[in-house]
Amino acid sequence: MPLYEGLSAGVEKTAAIFDIGAAYTKVGFAGETSPRAIVPSKVKLSKTGKVTHIWEYSSTEELYDLLVEFLHVLYFRHLLVNPRDRRVVICESVLCPTQFRLTLARVFFKRYEVPSILFAPSHLTTLFTLGVNTALVLDAGFTETVVLPIYEGYPIIKAVESLPLGGKVIHESLALHLKETGVIKGDGEEEKPLSSIMDKIPSDILEDIKVRTCFVTNLDRATAIQQSILQEDSSKWPSPAASVDYPLDGSQTLAIQGKSREIACEVLFEQDNEEKSIATLILDSILKCPIDMRKPMADNLVFIGGTTMLPGFSHRLLAELRFLLDKPKYKECLAITTFKVHSPPSQANFTAWLGGAIFGALEVLSYRSLSREAFLQSEVVPDWCSLTPGTNDIEQSTAKDKTPLKAFSLRRQSGDTKGLSEK
Repeated sequence: MPLYEGLSAGVEKTAAIFDIGAAYTKVGFAGETSPRAIVPSKVKLSKTGKVTHIWEYSSTEELYDLLVEFLHVLYFRHLLVNPRDRRVVICESVLCPTQFRLTLARVFFKRYEVPSILFAPSHLTTLFTLGVNTALVLDAGFTETVVLPIYEGYPIIKAVESLPLGGKVIHESLALHLKETGVIKGDGEEEKPLSSIMDKIPSDILEDIKVRTCFVTNLDRATAIQQSILQEDSSKWPSPAASVDYPLDGSQTLAIQGKSREIACEVLFEQDNEEKSIATLILDSILKCPIDMRKPMADNLVFIGGTTMLPGFSHRLLAELRFLLDKPKYKECLAITTFKVHSPPSQANFTAWLGGAIFGALEVLSYRSLSREAFLQSEVVPDWCSLTPGTNDIEQSTAKDKTPLKAFSLRRQSGDTKGLSEK
């Protein structure tokens, strides 16, 4: 929100940008370099007084009530603006449930009466922060990791790959190791195992322990650790990382072994029964792209999402990719020897939001958005890659707009990029 905005009569106010994640929500205004607030995606209901996560709903009516209260907090506690005065840009995952996005649109249009909404895929808005049109974007969030290649501004939908791996599985792995090895220390008291003090570790404590103490180890140490576990020979375990003491309250501390700090994140790279991991998602996605796109994708990797901020994540992922290239499954199909990673001008957890803030500051936003009048007529939110004529002025603005977000008018059937030269 620019300074002295209220003195500019007749000038359209800057758009509000929302990135509603599984764990945290980022909110702010178009044209700004960082969100105004990053808050947990949960709200305290006024009727029951219970704190509820907005993604934990059992019906559309319950979701509607959750979003009404959640957006009220965002608008009137963090943004401090009138919703009716500003357009909205929502950075969403390409796998966002239809029920959620339709209910979200109903809340924005009917309850808060916003003038228009643009649903922008987070993988595509990320490219606005880099000024490139081609990249393979990996978004590792709290509940899942999604990989989507984008070529000359066109998302290759048929090449999308995802796995339920993220911060949530790290929390589960960390909690399991802490219950087995964690020790509680008190002032003048003898040490007690953590399992005797608490049955379940609160999620906020797990989050804080993960951020403060855990890290992703390198490939060589990970291989040695796996061999030691499989052979049940602790002597082959490499020299462990240092143990740390985590304060629980004023009188108790939790002793966390170096082993727990190191292996909690290994669940991201361990292949399942189908030989899938975060590293294979990237290679499998590249394999689904046309052969002439594979080299540009390998040379333009982008990692976003809060999970990618763990120390050592990028280094380990690149090492895993190089290791997998020697496997027969990929060696015979991919003529790739190197990978290159972009460094966005922001923290990985709000890079997608920043891309939405950049696009929200452009004049073309009004042409790309779904208006309130159009929604009230049909109460249908068109898919972002197949907007139907009549919902807005997208078709009329195609000739004017040459930005990477031209993919909003691309139909899902064009995922193989057939006819790119004709667009």
